Amino acid sequence: MPMNDPRAARLALALREEGLTLPEAGAICVLGPRAGDDLSLLPRERAQLVQGFRPDHDALSRAGWQVAPRLEEGRFAASIVCLPRAREEAHDLIARAVSQTDGPVIVDGQKTEGADAVLRACRARAGVAGVVSKGHGKLFWMPAPAPEAFADWQAQPRRLEGGFVTRPGVFSADGPDPGSMLLAGALPARLPPRIADLGAGWGWLAAQILTRDGVEELHLVEAGFEALDCARENIRDPRARFHWADATRFDGAAGLDAVVMNPPFHTGRKGDPALGVAFIDAAARLLGPQGRLWMVANRHLPYEAALAAAFRRHEEIAGSSAFKVHLAQGPRKPPPRTR
Repeated sequence: MPMNDPRAARLALALREEGLTLPEAGAICVLGPRAGDDLSLLPRERAQLVQGFRPDHDALSRAGWQVAPRLEEGRFAASIVCLPRAREEAHDLIARAVSQTDGPVIVDGQKTEGADAVLRACRARAGVAGVVSKGHGKLFWMPAPAPEAFADWQAQPRRLEGGFVTRPGVFSADGPDPGSMLLAGALPARLPPRIADLGAGWGWLAAQILTRDGVEELHLVEAGFEALDCARENIRDPRARFHWADATRFDGAAGLDAVVMNPPFHTGRKGDPALGVAFIDAAARLLGPQGRLWMVANRHLPYEAALAAAFRRHEEIAGSSAFKVHLAQGPRKPPPRTR
């Protein structure tokens, strides 16, 4: 019996003691599972996982699960929604699960992911058949809820100033990130021909890069499927190349002239500066011998040592009280990356 994973422990308890049953036939959709989740209680041959974050998607696929980057058309006998951090994204996933499920819709998440608030809202809209509280989280289920009860939770694309489109759950969905704005302002009027934007998001920074003289080819590398889909809509420039990939492992372009990036520094809710270091190492690996890196980071993050290890020269060229922009040149080639 899986007990080390809180999500699996809650599902086991619901199935064993609280009256939840999974249908004996038909597909079971799992929305938003993450790498390392214990899904062993589910029938592998009938489970259809949906995960658009490339590292999680690939880890689940390697574990033998059928995984798609987004929810496609179809009907399910049951659905399990693994709550994301963003409330609007959570509501959207629940609404879409309800609209395509003929049986129970199961919702699971930690308290830090808003599980209590989501439970209250679902209880008010459709009724809840059972609740399991364990491991600082909650699992609850609704037996075949009516789609109209959640229709207004289905999120619509956001249209921002400048014609950009974003969607709930993508980073900085309400507008360009201040760090990216500072970085864009620090870029020179002329850039070298072949560039990558690592962690390109929905494409605002890439759009600014493409306004500079000299750019012939821009690779947008983004791990979030929905964010990259927005970028495809926002950037129709034929010089743009789109890659749904983990930037820290990307190898689809070599010998680049420049990398521009505003790397993430969170894994879930936890700060993880090592993620930024991995982006720095990836940039050094992708660049040619004279390549340059323009990078913005939160001022409190100590990336100077990583930049010194990966590049022959680096300096802070712009900054604010919250952010700093680094220019690094001359990558020191790291050892080959192990797969």
